[in-house]
Amino acid sequence: MKRTAICPGTFDPVTNGHIDIVKRSLRIFDEVVVAVATNPRKRPLFDIEKRLSLVRDSVRDLSEVRVESFDGLLVDYVRRTGGAAIVRGLRAVSDFEYELQMALMNRRLDAGIETVFMMPNEEYSFLTSTIVKEIASFGGSVRGLVPPVVEEALREAFGGRSTAGAGE
Repeated sequence: MKRTAICPGTFDPVTNGHIDIVKRSLRIFDEVVVAVATNPRKRPLFDIEKRLSLVRDSVRDLSEVRVESFDGLLVDYVRRTGGAAIVRGLRAVSDFEYELQMALMNRRLDAGIETVFMMPNEEYSFLTSTIVKEIASFGGSVRGLVPPVVEEALREAFGGRSTAGAGE
């Protein structure tokens, strides 16, 4: 029986930290579904189709990874897809309180769904999509922080301003 992990998030945009967590999840699970949330409370830079495309391009070499969108309750999505667990990255203590609350609420909604927390590679422990967008919006370099396809998408989103060079 295939053990599937669900790696949920907004992925606006996907970063190398996200990709690191997905790859490391494959050491534990047979398959990982990157579940891109449509979260109506957030105002993403990229629409859902663009975010799906960027994630798919970023994981195209990982045959055990599927990319899908979802809305509604995460536990409902996990049930529908037959997921064994939810995988969440924890960068710092500041992430822990929120992630613990979400994991406990998900457990209350469905006690059969486990949450697995993974620490990112220390190289990405500071990295967030918000920081990446802010750097890119001011024309700073995001090289090495995001996959090349995302770097290009950010350049286009911010009017062609360079996202390479500084700090290289």
